Amino acid sequence: MEAALPLHKPSVRATGDSLVIESLVVADATAAQIVRDAEDPAARVTDAIEIGARVLDRENSGAQAEFVKAELEKASREVDGALVERTRTLAERFDTKVEEVFGAESGHLTKALERHFSDGSSEAVQHRVKEAVAEFLAASREDLRKQFSATDGSNPLAEFRSSTVQAIEGAQERQDKNLRALFGQLTELKVELEALRGEKQKLEELAVERERGTAKGRDYEEEVAAALDAIATGQGDDCDAVGDFAGESGKTGDVVVAIDGCKGLPRGRLVFEAKDRRLTKPKAMEELDRALQQRGADYAVLVVPTEEELPANTGSLREYQGDKLMVVWSPGESPVALELAYGLARAKVLMAAGDDDGVDTAAIRDLTERAVQALANARSVKTNLTNASNGIDKAREGLEALEAQVRGYLMQIETAASGQQSL
Repeated sequence: MEAALPLHKPSVRATGDSLVIESLVVADATAAQIVRDAEDPAARVTDAIEIGARVLDRENSGAQAEFVKAELEKASREVDGALVERTRTLAERFDTKVEEVFGAESGHLTKALERHFSDGSSEAVQHRVKEAVAEFLAASREDLRKQFSATDGSNPLAEFRSSTVQAIEGAQERQDKNLRALFGQLTELKVELEALRGEKQKLEELAVERERGTAKGRDYEEEVAAALDAIATGQGDDCDAVGDFAGESGKTGDVVVAIDGCKGLPRGRLVFEAKDRRLTKPKAMEELDRALQQRGADYAVLVVPTEEELPANTGSLREYQGDKLMVVWSPGESPVALELAYGLARAKVLMAAGDDDGVDTAAIRDLTERAVQALANARSVKTNLTNASNGIDKAREGLEALEAQVRGYLMQIETAASGQQSL
């Protein structure tokens, strides 16, 4: 049988600001699991010792503070008790002495007066006794006054008085300090409160503006959806307003049109995004790409109410990236621009499908170009009509002004003819 190897005795040494630990076994499941899971066991053990040391040091500091507080309270109680006892003893001794001297039955002075004076004694002796008693009482009062007003050890209340004054002064100083700190905190809180009120007001104003913008955008979105539904009905397409419903990964895309959806299986899908505010070109392209992806569509159209809402460096009825289009349409105007954008997007999807359903792509392209040109001509004519209308209105205003001027001259002529005023 082999001899058992002796175990090394654990050794823990403190060298400067470092610990040296040898052959120390810590039987703790949690510590073992933490070290086992660590990438660097030695670093993990070092962290555990450092953290534990700081916790123990903090606990010891707290315990020492509690001990000191308890000792101070104990000493204070002992001093108060001793002071009360000393005062009571002094009062008892004083009462006893007074009783011994001035007691009605057993007082030394009373007995002496009874022995040495009678009703037949001369008044001079009584006066002397009265003076002596008065002097004695005055001296006693002065001694008592000096004793209780002295600040040295002869005054039994000197220590109590000193401690009371110190306690009152300390309490007053702490109270003043706390009041100053409280006043500073109240000032800071007042400033923060004013700032929070201003921020709250700004947030409320921003929320109101957002609600107005959201309501306006929702109204425009509903108008676009209604116009597209009327166009889709004439084409045999299925039109759905989906702005409030999430697609594959979001809600981008307000209206989805299934081409020939009313006749059977859709041959393609269009998505329309209505915006009543201006976007940058990259942002607009990003939104249309997101609408295509989230609605599973083949072609995307951005609809805005005026030319000013079109992104910079873009134009109405211009195609971008082969699957995007922008169009200007405002409620109350003719839907021809929206119909043209709808037709162009629809034709583009059908041409891209490449099926054999009799789609003449060349004819569609030619007609598309003609339609865009015709719409541009229509806009030009509309602009001319608007300018002509404005010119007619201005001419009418000028004519009315001339007529008013003529009437004024007539009134002056009539007045002059009647001899009241010369021309």
